[in-house]
Amino acid sequence: MKFHVLTLFPEIPRAFFESSIMAKAVDKGIIAYDLVNIRDFALDKHNTCDDSPYGGGAGMVMMTEPLVRALESVGVRSKKIGGKKTTGKSKKRVIYVTPSGKTLTQKLSYELSREEELIFICGRYEGIDQRVIDSYVDTEISIGDYVLSSGEVAATVIIDAVYRLIEGVITAESLQEESFSDGLLEYPQYTRPEVFNGIKVPDVLLSGHHENIRKWRLKKRLEKTLMVRPELITECRKNGTLTTEAEKMIEQILFSGD
Repeated sequence: MKFHVLTLFPEIPRAFFESSIMAKAVDKGIIAYDLVNIRDFALDKHNTCDDSPYGGGAGMVMMTEPLVRALESVGVRSKKIGGKKTTGKSKKRVIYVTPSGKTLTQKLSYELSREEELIFICGRYEGIDQRVIDSYVDTEISIGDYVLSSGEVAATVIIDAVYRLIEGVITAESLQEESFSDGLLEYPQYTRPEVFNGIKVPDVLLSGHHENIRKWRLKKRLEKTLMVRPELITECRKNGTLTTEAEKMIEQILFSGD
C-alpha cells in the first residue's frame, strides 16, 4: 500500500510516518508514502495556493492550478474533460478530507485497506475548488461532526485507521476483538500490578480458565456497548451478527441488573 499526501504543510504528516508502528511498516516495505508539497506547484514566485471565493464571503479557497498539478504529479488524471466523464478507472483512489464527507467507519477503513494506492488531499482555509472535487476526487471523508483547521490532522487519522488493517502491520489476533471489529465495543483490559489503588484485577482474568475469560469478556463488551453506544446493538441485530449466547447475556444484563 502506498499513501500519497498532498499538503501545504508536509511537516505535519511526516512525523507520523516516521514514528512507532508506521515507521516499522515502512522499514519492512509493507507501507510506502509520498508527501507532496502543493506549494511546489504554484504558478508564481510567492507560491500562492489560495484566493478569495467567488460570490464573496469569509476566508480563502485553495486554488485549482497548484492542486491539479500536484495531483497529476502522482499520476492522477481528470475524470471529466469539458464537463464530460472520461473512460477508464484509475487504481489510485483520491480522497478529499472534509467535514462534509461520509463519516469514517471501521467498515470503510477495511474497504480502503484493500486499495493499492490512496491519495489524500488535505484541505485548508474554506476548502478546495469544487471543480477539483468533481473532476479528481473519488471519495470525500469526514472523521466526525466537527471542523478542524488542518486537513493534515484528519488525513493522518484516516491513514492510521487504514494502514493497521493491512496484513503484516499488526497481528490478526490483535485486530479480532477490537472495538467495532464485530460491531461491539472492546472489553476492559488489565495488566500488572494485580492491585492498584486498592482495586484488584477481576478474579476471572487470573483464573487461567479460558472459557470463563471468553464469556466474561463478551459480557463486558455487551455491557459497555449497551451503555455507551446502544445503537450498535440494534445494528448487530439487523446484520445478524449477535449470537444466541450474546442475546441471552443482554437479557441478563437488562433484566437482572447483573
